[in-house]
Amino acid sequence: MGWAFFYMFVLLKVPLAFLLWLVWWAVHEQPVPPDEEDSDDSGGGGERRHPRPRRPRPPRRGPHAGTGPSAPRRMRVPKRAPHRRVRS
Repeated sequence: MGWAFFYMFVLLKVPLAFLLWLVWWAVHEQPVPPDEEDSDDSGGGGERRHPRPRRPRPPRRGPHAGTGPSAPRRMRVPKRAPHRRVRS
C-alpha cells in the first residue's frame, strides 16, 4: 500500500511537472530577430519534387461541340405486395 501512494503522489507528478516547465519555457522564450535567422531564399517551403498530377479536363461544350451525354433512363420500381402474417 505504501508503494501505491508513492506512485500516485510522486511518480505521476513528474510528467505534470515537466509539462508545466515546458509551457513556462515556451512562454518566456525570446523571439529570434529576423536578421539572426538563417537566410533561406526559398521562402521556407522547400523544393517540390513531385508536383500534383493535373486532373483531366472535362470536354468543352460550346456551339461547335456536340450535345452532352443524355441522362440515363429512369426505371420504375414495382410496388411491393403488403406483408402477410404467417400464422403458425
